[in-house]
Amino acid sequence: MRVVHDPNGQARTLASTVETADSGLEQTKGLMFRSSIPEDYALVFRFEDPPFWTPDALAHWRSIHMLFVRFPLDVVWLLDGEVRQVKTLSPWRGVGMAKADTILELPAGAADGVEPGDAVVVED
Repeated sequence: MRVVHDPNGQARTLASTVETADSGLEQTKGLMFRSSIPEDYALVFRFEDPPFWTPDALAHWRSIHMLFVRFPLDVVWLLDGEVRQVKTLSPWRGVGMAKADTILELPAGAADGVEPGDAVVVED
């Protein structure tokens, strides 16, 4: 599995060591309590449908917090394979939110050059 950024037909691998956070518990925990991650690492959060309690106006909005995360991260929010937002979050206090069906957490700097509107694919 790998994460590939392909803005204009010039593919670049963002991560080749990829884990997925599939369960609600894994998604809640994310990268909390880890001391570090490899440079070529990504944690992928895939979401099926909006939570049943979410009003339509908030459908697909996904948030990330950095509580108990000890190192900065680049976070990429994707909707249908298109980048919606890219943000570098600070350890312990960073937060971010955007519409997404997939979120990628990468080491800080790994998403340099990734812009909203670009294509990013998680290849199985």
